[in-house]
Amino acid sequence: MTPATAFAGRRVAVFGLGGSGLSTVRSLVAGGAAVLAFDDSMDAVAKAEAEGLPTGDLRAADFGTFDSLVLAPGVPLTHPAPHWSVQRAQAAGVEIIGDVEIFCRERRAIAPDAPFVAITGTNGKSTTTALIAHVLRSAGWDVQMGGNIGVAVLDLAPPAANRVHVVECSSYQIDLAPTLDPTVGVMLNLSEDHLERHGAMENYAAIKERLVARSGTAVVGRDDAFARAMAERIGGEGGRVVAISETDPLNLSRARALRGAHNVQNASAALAAARALGLPDEATFDGFASFPGLAHRMEEVPGPGRTTFINDSKATNADSAEKALASFEKVFWILGGKPKTGGVEALVPLFGRVTKAYLIGEASAAFAKTLAAHGVPHAELGTIERATEAAASDAEASGEAEPVVLFSPACASFDQFRNFEQRGEAFRRAVQALDAR
Repeated sequence: MTPATAFAGRRVAVFGLGGSGLSTVRSLVAGGAAVLAFDDSMDAVAKAEAEGLPTGDLRAADFGTFDSLVLAPGVPLTHPAPHWSVQRAQAAGVEIIGDVEIFCRERRAIAPDAPFVAITGTNGKSTTTALIAHVLRSAGWDVQMGGNIGVAVLDLAPPAANRVHVVECSSYQIDLAPTLDPTVGVMLNLSEDHLERHGAMENYAAIKERLVARSGTAVVGRDDAFARAMAERIGGEGGRVVAISETDPLNLSRARALRGAHNVQNASAALAAARALGLPDEATFDGFASFPGLAHRMEEVPGPGRTTFINDSKATNADSAEKALASFEKVFWILGGKPKTGGVEALVPLFGRVTKAYLIGEASAAFAKTLAAHGVPHAELGTIERATEAAASDAEASGEAEPVVLFSPACASFDQFRNFEQRGEAFRRAVQALDAR
C-alpha cells in the first residue's frame, strides 16, 4: 500500500466503495487524513464498515468542511450528468480528484524523481502496460504495475528512487488526475469510445492528451489524426515527443506473443519508454522474446497436433477482432456472443483470411447471414465446446503447415458468460479437452 501522507490532516470525502474506492480509503486513513466514505449502495457501505473503515452519509454532510472529494472512476463526473456528490462538491468549491491524483501528489511529496510510466489509449493499453512492466522486471528492476489493469494504484508499494511504477490509466482516471505528470507518458491511439461519459470525441481526446501533456517524455502514436495532433501540439510547445507507429521497423520474430501490426505499435511504445528510462535495447528485446502476453488477449493456448490455438476472448467488438484477424494469413475463426451495433460488417475486408467460421451464441443467425453474403464457409454450433472441436478437426485435416484456430468473438460475452474472462477460460478448457481425447 501507498499511505497518502500528502493528505495528512486534511478532511476528505470519498464516494464510491468498489475495489479502488476501498483502496483509496485505506490509503488516506494510513496517511493521516480524516475520511468520510459513502456509496449509493448500502451493501458497499456495509462492507466498508465491516472492515472498520470510516463511513457516513455524505448526503447529509456539509461539503464546505471537506478539502477534497475523491471520486471512484466509475462515477459520472460530467456526462451523462454529474453525480449528486459531484454537484455538492462543485457548489462548495471543493476539488474533485481520483486515486491516480493522490498517487501523483504522494510521489511528488516523498520521491519526486521516482520513475513513473503512465499508459493510455483506446486500444492496446493493457498489453503495453504489461509489456513495459515485463521488460523492466526481466532486466532486474523493481517494478510496481497497476491502475486500470487490475491492482489499484494505491495498493502498490510507495514510490521510491529505485522503484518504477507502470500504471495503466483509463480516460475516467485521467479526468480525475489534474496534475498527472509521469516520467514517461504513453498515448497509443484514439478512436471513438466512452462518449456516453465524455459527451463528444473532442472531450475524450482532450482528456487523453492530459496524460502526455505534462510528461517528461511523451510517447504518442502517429497512426490516427487525433494522436498525431497531440504529438504536434506537445512538440510545438517544447515537449520531448517520441512518435510511434504500427509500421515501425521492429524485428519481433522472437516475440510470439506480439503478433500483428497493432503489437508493433505496442512494442514500439515499450521500446521508447524503456529507452527514456535508460534500459539498453538488447535488454528490451530480450524482454519482448519472453513476454507471455496477457490472458485472453491474443493468448496462445497449448493444444494437440500442429494447430496453434489463440484465445482472444477480450475481442468484445469488431474493432478488437480486426486486430486479431489481421495478424494471420488464414484462420479457422470462432466468433459470436451478444452482438454489438454493426455486427461484423466492418470485418468484411478481412473475410478472405477466414478458411471457415464457427458461430456461437446469440449472434449466430445474424452473423451467418453476413458470412453467407460474402461466401465464407461457416457452421452454427452454439457453444464454445462444439465450435472448438469442429474448428480443431478442420484445422488438423487441412493442408496448412501451421493452421490457426482463432477464438476472437467480436461480441460481448453476456449471453452465455459473466464476462470475457470466464468465456476465455471456457475456450482454454475446450482446447485442453481436445488434448485429453
